[in-house]
Amino acid sequence: MPRLSELIAPSFYEAHRDIDEGRYTHYWFKGGRGSCKSSFISIEIILGIMRDKNANAIVLRKVHNSIRDSVFEQMLWAVEAVGADSLWEKKLSAPYTLVLKNTGQKVIFKGCDDPGKIKSTKFKKGYAKYIWFEEADEFSSMEEIRNINQSLLRGGERFCVFYSYNPPQSTANWINRESVKRREGKKTYSSTYKTVPTNWLGEQFFIEADYLRRTDKRAYEHEYLGKATGTGAEVFQNIELREITDEEINCFDKISRGLDWGYATDPLHYTVNYYDKTRRKLYIFYEIHMTGLSNIKAGEMIKKENKRNGTVICDSAEPKSIAELNYFGINAIGAKKGPGSIEYGIKWLQNMEKIVIDPERCPYTAKEFTEYELERDNGGNLRAHFPDKNNHAIDAVRYSRQFDMSMVKVR
Repeated sequence: MPRLSELIAPSFYEAHRDIDEGRYTHYWFKGGRGSCKSSFISIEIILGIMRDKNANAIVLRKVHNSIRDSVFEQMLWAVEAVGADSLWEKKLSAPYTLVLKNTGQKVIFKGCDDPGKIKSTKFKKGYAKYIWFEEADEFSSMEEIRNINQSLLRGGERFCVFYSYNPPQSTANWINRESVKRREGKKTYSSTYKTVPTNWLGEQFFIEADYLRRTDKRAYEHEYLGKATGTGAEVFQNIELREITDEEINCFDKISRGLDWGYATDPLHYTVNYYDKTRRKLYIFYEIHMTGLSNIKAGEMIKKENKRNGTVICDSAEPKSIAELNYFGINAIGAKKGPGSIEYGIKWLQNMEKIVIDPERCPYTAKEFTEYELERDNGGNLRAHFPDKNNHAIDAVRYSRQFDMSMVKVR
């Protein structure tokens, strides 16, 4: 067998060690064209099955008719690349299957057009240790993938679930948001063609990549670097979704709080954030986002978080609700509104160097800010005004920072 360094690109050495040591269950691989993430995963699956006599694999695509010319060909390449071509039996027509001759272990390939067929997957020996969602962004949601995993992650002690995809342009796409979420047993890896040996991809590949880099930077970053560059309609293109640690929060001073009222169909949204004026970075790290929340219950929840009774700047449209919060002992005041205040506040937020949002602490805030887009007219042109919908977190943040806005001129 060739040396491992001849089979996988350097950007995957860490991932290989993690898989070899069983550090995680869920391995997310995002990258642009030519990053060799699919080659790496296919090598790991073939070698893993040959080392573990109880291991089998299920390789999944959203649509069944895309299997033959994508993941099946990829796995055939991997079998040959590791020098084990004679050890595997190949079924070259649907249902596509690879069988390790001396043990009967299998790699089976399934489309997810009919989820019911996934549930019926059985192995004569062992279990589905390896599960691979190729082009995972083609699936409709994490819920769809989770339902499949619930059917497959059984009967064994150790699993490796691989998710490979090229990040879609829109930062609001579900898989871009999902990849940054933290959970035990999960790790996300990024890769690009830049760490791949030239002879693997061919010199022309690099020539084409460099040409696009020089002529269309945005397209280059999306296609070759695997970045979610946005569609151009996003209102906020300065969002950074990441963990904001307790250590960071403990160093924040002059915390601000804002509240946008809601009850029945519209949620009440309460935000806590910190503004680093020197670096022009806004950190959003706490939220309450609920429908059907009475002012009494909201007051109890706010007091639990706001132990030092810092000022809460609320939507001034409900003076009675503000008075009730004050009655509960919360220092609540109404936000100052006026002509153009919404546009001014949004532009102020757009001018931040970064709006850092912790998607675990503030999932609704992360969703709103990343999905907030300009609308288009019938001709497909972007409208000039900011839409007044799905913006409860945005409004609450605007209220919370009204005093900072009054001191800063929006460029």
